[in-house]
Amino acid sequence: MIRIIALLGGLTLMVACNVGPQDRVPDSLGAFSLGHNVVVAKKARQGPISRDATPEEWESTIKNAVAARFGGFDGDQLYHLGISVEGYMLAPEGFIYNPRSMLILNVTVWDDAAGKKLNDEVHQITVVEDSTTATFFKGSGRERTKQEQMDGLTANALDQLGDWLSERHKEDGWFEKRPETLTAVTPLVE
Repeated sequence: MIRIIALLGGLTLMVACNVGPQDRVPDSLGAFSLGHNVVVAKKARQGPISRDATPEEWESTIKNAVAARFGGFDGDQLYHLGISVEGYMLAPEGFIYNPRSMLILNVTVWDDAAGKKLNDEVHQITVVEDSTTATFFKGSGRERTKQEQMDGLTANALDQLGDWLSERHKEDGWFEKRPETLTAVTPLVE
């Protein structure tokens, strides 16, 4: 019995350690087309045990990832994403224990035609980095560069963002096509 429990525990650990960024793109967001892609990180709070990252590094990383992930929807209504980096912790290299990196974002969605926010309160996303067998035992600071950590955290955050947008579209009809919408829209992706 003890061997079976140990085997199941080991298999669970192996599966958990090999999870990577999913880069999930929602199947459909209705009439969604990415307009402005605004990312700010000037007020981001750095965790106590963290590698340094500039606001410009975060803004560039997240903005490029948002454009790649959500810029391909060719709906005929513009929606703008406002994202602020609230806090982060990037595991340093060579540290005695193996902390996991984390990222906290606030997100607001704007409907261009209506000229208003779709979410009355900001939507907060908190993610930790994925683990591999190597990062689990050695720590991601020793196994990943700062940029790799930032890219992984951003991918995980955008997975959650995509899930949330898809859920809001299905439950609240956020991106339903309006009859007055023009058929040709030029995206304003920045």
